[in-house]
Amino acid sequence: MDLYHAGSRTLQDRLGVRELADHVGRSVGEGIRLAASAFLELQPQLVLGAADPVNGEVWASVITGTPGFVRATGPRRISVAGGPPPTDPLATALATPDTPVGTIALDPRTRRRMRLNGRLRPTPGGFAVGADQVFANCPKYLQKRDTYETVSDRLPGPPRRGTGLTPEQAALVAAADTFFLASVREGGADASHRGGNPGFVRVVSPGELAWRDYPGNSMFLSLGNLVADPRAGLLFLDWTTGRTLQLTGRARTGFGTDGERTVRFTVTRTLDTPAALPLRWSAPEYSPANPDRDR
Repeated sequence: MDLYHAGSRTLQDRLGVRELADHVGRSVGEGIRLAASAFLELQPQLVLGAADPVNGEVWASVITGTPGFVRATGPRRISVAGGPPPTDPLATALATPDTPVGTIALDPRTRRRMRLNGRLRPTPGGFAVGADQVFANCPKYLQKRDTYETVSDRLPGPPRRGTGLTPEQAALVAAADTFFLASVREGGADASHRGGNPGFVRVVSPGELAWRDYPGNSMFLSLGNLVADPRAGLLFLDWTTGRTLQLTGRARTGFGTDGERTVRFTVTRTLDTPAALPLRWSAPEYSPANPDRDR
């Protein structure tokens, strides 16, 4: 699959960065290098992005396990032990062969991340993903968290579903320094990271969020997907309590007169799960790349 499609090229040309994007894109491959394989085996969680094959909604989700639960089992394949609970919006997608899926392994301890996009194959103990694209990202806007512990007696609470944000959920979003964005394109899916100091995501109303798109690698994979297909999913984590807030809806990118880009996300459905994850991370050290205006 070609790395760039019409949506990505539209943004690259509008901002005059096509040549830079082509240069950066040469680092994207289909194979998993030894360093990437070793990195994966140290991770206690993996974020996924895909579309529900039944209703077409796009969601971002996260699964956890003992390090080693995600590993490279071939030069172009990762295998994952386990999966999300039946209540997760992506449970059906991750049980459906050939589903396009995006994955991102993000390690707050080292401020490193790895993305792998491909197609899914269910396995007896979980699922595997055959890689179409494998690449690392720079540590921009990634908050450092030195340690984590596994809270073995933490049990997920009952999921709460809705069609807009409650005041409590809005407070979680407003305090977030990190979220994950799932997007799709024809025949593909992507999961990416967005970060900033608390307040970088604004709650415009119970049904709308907005954030400024900070300068990145000029590839415009996620925003390019949204140009072609506005369906999107967001995932917010409480890094202390393990709570997850998953949102699905549509996103659009606006351009200001000063060249800044703002993404607006319209919420259509929400899933809020208390204590969904058994991990408790230490307090963040904010990235030095986070813009001063958000401090």
